Amino acid sequence: MKKFGLAFQILIGLLLGVAVGAVFYGNPSVESYLKPAGDIFIRLIKMIVVPIVVSSLIVGVAGVGDMKKLGRLGGKTILYFELVTTVAIVFGLLIANLFRPGAGVDMAGLAKSDISKYVETTEKVTGHSFVDTFVNIVPKNVFESFVAGDMLAIIFFSVLFGLGVAAIGEKGKPVLAFFQGVSESMFWVTNQIMKFAPIGVFGLIGMTVSKFGVASLLPLGKLVLAVYAGMFLFVAIVLGLIAKLCGTSLMAIVRILKDELILAYSTASSETALPKMMEKMEKFGVPKAITSFVVPTGYSFNLDGSTLYQAIAALFIAQMYGIDMSVGAQVSLVLVLMLTSKGIAGVPGASFVVLLATLGSVGIPLEGLAFIAGIDRILDMARTVVNVIGNSMAAVVMAKWEGQYDANKGRRYLETVKKAA
Repeated sequence: MKKFGLAFQILIGLLLGVAVGAVFYGNPSVESYLKPAGDIFIRLIKMIVVPIVVSSLIVGVAGVGDMKKLGRLGGKTILYFELVTTVAIVFGLLIANLFRPGAGVDMAGLAKSDISKYVETTEKVTGHSFVDTFVNIVPKNVFESFVAGDMLAIIFFSVLFGLGVAAIGEKGKPVLAFFQGVSESMFWVTNQIMKFAPIGVFGLIGMTVSKFGVASLLPLGKLVLAVYAGMFLFVAIVLGLIAKLCGTSLMAIVRILKDELILAYSTASSETALPKMMEKMEKFGVPKAITSFVVPTGYSFNLDGSTLYQAIAALFIAQMYGIDMSVGAQVSLVLVLMLTSKGIAGVPGASFVVLLATLGSVGIPLEGLAFIAGIDRILDMARTVVNVIGNSMAAVVMAKWEGQYDANKGRRYLETVKKAA
C-alpha cells in the first residue's frame, strides 16, 4: 500500500466499507466488528487537535506579538465568516425553491427515526443567544476547556498566552521554543495517525451502510440530490468567485487538500482534516499566525456547508407538509438561522440542534426532522467537505486581506503537489 497515496488508500477503504456494509445490511453483530476501528481513528484525531491548535497558535501569536494586528485580524475574520455563511443560507433557500425536494413526498412511506437525543440537547441550549456565545469564549477553567475540546475558549486562552510570551521578550524564548517543539512533534504524530485513516474510514462507512442500507436513500433521494447539487454549486460559484477575487485558485486548494477532503467526506468529521489542513495552508503561503487563528475559529463560525444544508432542510420539511413559505417568512428564516447557527456553535450534532431550534420559531413542524434523521450521516458527509473547503479558503482570504500571503511559497508548494500527483 506504500506505493499508493493516502487519498487512494482512503478511497479503497471507503469502497470496501460500502461493500461490506451492503453485504451485511441489517446484521446488528457486524457493528461490533467495525465500530472499534472507526472509534479508534476518531479518538486519535481528537487526541491531537487540541495540542496542535494550542502550540501552533501560541507560536504564531508570539511571532506577531502585536495586539492591534490580532484585533484587526479577528474583526476581519468574524466579518468575513458572517458574510459567507449568510450567503450560504440564502443560496440554500434558492436551491430549495428551485428543486422543491419536499414537494410530493409520501410521508407514509418514510420511516421515522429517534431524535430524542437531539431534542434533549436543544432543551439544554434553549435561550442560548449569540451574546452567550461570545461570553462563553472566555473560559472559566482553561483545563476544563481543554478536556471538553471547547475550541473558542482554547483559542482565546492561546492568543492571550502567546501575547504574554511575546511581551516578556528574552524570558519568553524558552517557552516559545518548547511550544515550537510541541507543534513540530504533533505534526509528526499526525502523519503517523493518518496511516490508520483507511482502516478507520472502512469501519465508519461500513457501519453506516450496514445499519441504514442504500434503500433508505431512495424515498429521500430528491433531498440528497438537492443537498449535493447545492453544495457543489456553492463551492463552484460562491467559493470559486471568492478565490478569483482574492487572486487564488479554488482548484489549487482542492488539489492540495484532496487527501483531507476524501477523509472528511468518509468520516463526516471536520476534525479529521484540521491538523493536516493547517499544515498545508501554511505551506501554501499563509502565515502560521493567520492559519492557526482562522482555521480553528472557522470550525465554530464558518460552517458554510452546515448552514446551506440547514436552509435546504428547513424548506424541505415545510414543502413536505405542504406549507407555502412566503418571501417574508423565508427572510425570517435567514435571520433566525444566522443567529442560531452561531449561538450553539460547538454543540454535538450541531446541524440537527440548529434546525430544531429554528423550525419552531418559523412555524415548521419539528416532527419533520424525524424523517430525515436516518440519512443525516449521508448529508453530513457532503456538508463536512464544504466546511473544510470554506475554512481553508478563509485562511487564504485573510492572509491576502492582511497583505501577508506569500505567493512564491504557495506557487512552489503547488508545483510540488502537482509533481507528486
